[in-house]
Amino acid sequence: MVLTQAVDLFLQYLFSIGRSEQTTTGYKKDLSYFTRFLECKYNCEPYVDEVTVTDIEDFLLYLKSERSYAPSSRQRNLHTFRSFFSYAHKKEWVPKNIALSVEKIKVQQKERTYLEEDEVNDLVNAIDHSLIKLVVMVLFLTGMRISECLNLKLQDVKWDQQVIHVVAGKGNKDRFIPISPRLLPLLKEYVLHQRPYSDSNRFFCTKKTGKLSPVYVNREITEAVKRLGWSKKVTAHILRHSFASQLVKKDVNLVQIQKLLGHSSLNVTSIYTHTNLDQLRDAINHL
Repeated sequence: MVLTQAVDLFLQYLFSIGRSEQTTTGYKKDLSYFTRFLECKYNCEPYVDEVTVTDIEDFLLYLKSERSYAPSSRQRNLHTFRSFFSYAHKKEWVPKNIALSVEKIKVQQKERTYLEEDEVNDLVNAIDHSLIKLVVMVLFLTGMRISECLNLKLQDVKWDQQVIHVVAGKGNKDRFIPISPRLLPLLKEYVLHQRPYSDSNRFFCTKKTGKLSPVYVNREITEAVKRLGWSKKVTAHILRHSFASQLVKKDVNLVQIQKLLGHSSLNVTSIYTHTNLDQLRDAINHL
């Protein structure tokens, strides 16, 4: 079977079992890039049963040396290949999952960058765009992913229950996030007095396009960071880290944080249990 056909069937399978659009799109991107790499390498259309361990290793090396992919990105590609060839093996297109023979890529565990509450306030004050100001506050006070936030529909904000319904988040899972007393009046003010009239059903919308893009939000955040003269890199996703980190510092149970973030396991949530130097000094001073 031609590799491109096998990839199409694999993507159809992911859709049929309810994998999220974000996950499917990521797999499609990785496998399409890999296919193009093999077409250039062999100057012909590759077949799925002809792909070798060396082909995968060469591609991962190419991503490192020629494309400067970070270890985490290359490990993500390897995860994609393992999922794809596992499916191909089940369908008996290949004799075995060759991607299992490729050694895992070591990914250095780094402390996650996050903002303190006063830094978030400084960031909001440095943003010129009123709607982006609100989105930043929503990200910090809910822990939503930027895609989840910008895809919110008007009906997803449950005013009577004071919760936000995240529909089909990562992993195609739904969850409910309580709206904090600090955020509730900001959302009501926006809906009642600031939201432009639009045919769009998106909660956060503009008059011109009816929606916001993650790229635009991150660009506005970057410009605000420059105005503040900060050296740290801040993105919309950093606000999600900041939400989780502040909850950990306030001794909120990890299981509760896991549910709010929509993580599939506590192992993922535990990365937020970092400590800063002041906390470490306090610990040493007890000796």
